[in-house]
Amino acid sequence: MAEPPLPGRPVPRPPQTATRAQRLGLALGLTAFLLVGLWAFSAILTPFVLAAVIAYFLDPPASGLVRLGIGRGLSSLLMILAVVGVALLCLLLLYPLLISQVSVLLQRLPSYVVGIGAAVREALAALAQRLGPDVVDNRLQELAVGQAGAIISYLGTSIARLLGGGIALFNVFTLVTVTPVVAFYLLRDWPRMVARLDAWLPRRSAATLRQMARDTDRLLSAWLRGQLLCCALLAIYYATALSLIGLELGLTVGLMAGILSFIPYIGSITGLVTALALALAQYGTWNGVLVVLTIFVFGQVVEGYIIYPRLLGDRVELHAVWVIFALFAGGVAFGFLGVLLAVPLAAFAGVIVRYWLRRYLESPLYLDPPRTG
Repeated sequence: MAEPPLPGRPVPRPPQTATRAQRLGLALGLTAFLLVGLWAFSAILTPFVLAAVIAYFLDPPASGLVRLGIGRGLSSLLMILAVVGVALLCLLLLYPLLISQVSVLLQRLPSYVVGIGAAVREALAALAQRLGPDVVDNRLQELAVGQAGAIISYLGTSIARLLGGGIALFNVFTLVTVTPVVAFYLLRDWPRMVARLDAWLPRRSAATLRQMARDTDRLLSAWLRGQLLCCALLAIYYATALSLIGLELGLTVGLMAGILSFIPYIGSITGLVTALALALAQYGTWNGVLVVLTIFVFGQVVEGYIIYPRLLGDRVELHAVWVIFALFAGGVAFGFLGVLLAVPLAAFAGVIVRYWLRRYLESPLYLDPPRTG
């Protein structure tokens, strides 16, 4: 039998328990708040999200410097200065080369169209000899040659506009000032921000949410860091190999193929098609096309059997189709901001789906025995 409370002492209140409706309301409210904020401020969020991505990548090396005895502020400053220095070095070295290749592309574009047309006409003539003029007549040949020339002209002018105005895709003031400054403060305060978020987790689900956060971090760090390293190695390989064989725009095409390899299969396919068309236009023979094809086949073999298994291995649980869908969906919805957010959200969604799948496989909904009789 419970003792009556002493006079003047407050009556202890029973511990409060959140209802299912309150928990559901909290989850839906936070989701709606994030979506509305993303929609309302999408025009200005890009430098901040980019800064958060940079801070996320640089947190492990900054933490390593802290363990060596360097303060968190100084280590964060050194990391940001290193990234800014590398970015400026790449800009100073590569951008003039890319601009010069744009001028080469614009000068040689008419001759490229003529070379492609001659190669296509030669191939169609050989096909007509084999299949007969009734199957491949002159009108079909002229139509195919004209369409091939139009496609090459469109691709050439598009690439020139893209490279010539690539820096205009980002605001120079934002890249030079806002993003590095925000990245420095985020990197400096990263451990405290993580600890503060951990303290705000609901106590009932804190252990589960921490485990899901660890799974997301493991998956995201393995995929992003490994994929970026793969892109860098492939860009160096393709740019070097295509330049060595004398392809006039080999540097541009190689860098493009390597960078776009961040999207599974898209980079290699885009680079292969572009390089084959340029080789056919420049050399006018199919031997140059075979050399370019050999370079890309070798690159895919090295990527699939050496680079990708060693850098990523079995740690990646993001399917290529899911990554492609997430990147394109994010780009369509929010532009470059959506591309930055696509893979982290895809990784988090994958963790949630696997968590609920495990819950389902352990629940009576799955384990309930089948009816008999």
